[in-house]
Amino acid sequence: MKYELKLYCETSRLSDLRNFLNKILQDTSLSEIEQHQVTLAVDEVCANLIIHSHGCNSNESIQISVEKEKGLLKIEITDSGDGFNITEYVEPEIAQVKKAKRKGGLGIILVKKIMDKIEFETSGLQNTCRLFKNLKSK
Repeated sequence: MKYELKLYCETSRLSDLRNFLNKILQDTSLSEIEQHQVTLAVDEVCANLIIHSHGCNSNESIQISVEKEKGLLKIEITDSGDGFNITEYVEPEIAQVKKAKRKGGLGIILVKKIMDKIEFETSGLQNTCRLFKNLKSK
């Protein structure tokens, strides 16, 4: 089954995203903690898109689709903002981030730890981030 949400690029809309995901994830084999972790990972990606790719422009939107099939949860986030090139991403040293007391910069690390697989793709003006989480059989 496929679920879809159009999310306008305002940080206040992230609560709509969390509600959308909570309803879907309740019907999976993920524990409550895992459900919260997946929601956090998706929220992080979408918040980054809203803030950094779209400048919180409420006239723009991102599209989220969620599919559950054959023991796999697939979350696809599509937008037409400034793309993110994961090949140019340099993972920060956590000790350095702590020492500098810098806020932010750890989102991709967090997403990588929570999700089983991440893919980024840019085609023309469209960017797609795919997040995968393996589901245990119920």
